[in-house]
Amino acid sequence: MVDGVHDGAPGRSGDAGSPGPTTTFNSGFLLVMHSQSDTFLSCPADMTQLWTGYSLLYPEGQEKAHTQDLGQAGSCMRLFSTMPFSYCKMGTCDYASCNDKSYWLSTTAAVPMMPVVGRDIQQDISRCVVCEAPSPAVAVHSQENSNPFCPPNWRSLWVGYSFPPSDFSDFMCFST
Repeated sequence: MVDGVHDGAPGRSGDAGSPGPTTTFNSGFLLVMHSQSDTFLSCPADMTQLWTGYSLLYPEGQEKAHTQDLGQAGSCMRLFSTMPFSYCKMGTCDYASCNDKSYWLSTTAAVPMMPVVGRDIQQDISRCVVCEAPSPAVAVHSQENSNPFCPPNWRSLWVGYSFPPSDFSDFMCFST
């Protein structure tokens, strides 16, 4: 009895609750890959896909460019929009004003005849994927024409070319 109130009969069991937190933790190491085609990429083995999207190089608004590092998740936009931003000043927001523009990584498709109408432009915009990796990825560069090797206990993700200059090889690796 609490404050003059008697305990009643036990009630029926309730519905099961939602699962509690798991003991696994996200690594927080992101890897972004751009296909330079209109097909979506998959994450390498041992990585979790977070999202796929379109490869944004940079938007330009109010004559100010806002660059996107292609190695960062902000360069992979989930939705394609020629004006993926608005400009706000003194409580007023403008969308795609003052000759705003955006620059997207293209595919290797032939340059289309202009103007491109509606969703037809999407076949010309590179696709990307954002993956969560178990460790940070590192690029290993060679100053020769031969491919470099990943350090011991690291696995190769892909072979490419260093930029600049473009005649040297590089490897992208992550720890296993």
